[in-house]
Amino acid sequence: MPHVIEMRIYRVKPGKREDLLHLFRTRAMPAHAAIGMKILGPLPAVDDPDAFFFMRAFPDVESREPMKTRFYGSELWLRELEPVMMPMIDKYEAVLVEDTLGLFD
Repeated sequence: MPHVIEMRIYRVKPGKREDLLHLFRTRAMPAHAAIGMKILGPLPAVDDPDAFFFMRAFPDVESREPMKTRFYGSELWLRELEPVMMPMIDKYEAVLVEDTLGLFD
């Protein structure tokens, strides 16, 4: 079965995108990888300095919630990242899709 992907787009507070992306790349992405989630991105929007996109892949639908719980329940997220990153975010949206193209194979 193909991977399941969360396609995520974020709008951040004006001028905060680079700060958020730095934390995302250096702290959140390695933690995702350690759990087994794959990330494609982040991809900064060309026409909006306060937006970026990324995809987060899971092996299947059943593994998605347990993997997310491991990340969002971690000390890293709860004590270090959430208090700093969430105030930078204006809003975000996520859509769950099936990786029929094999992007994460």
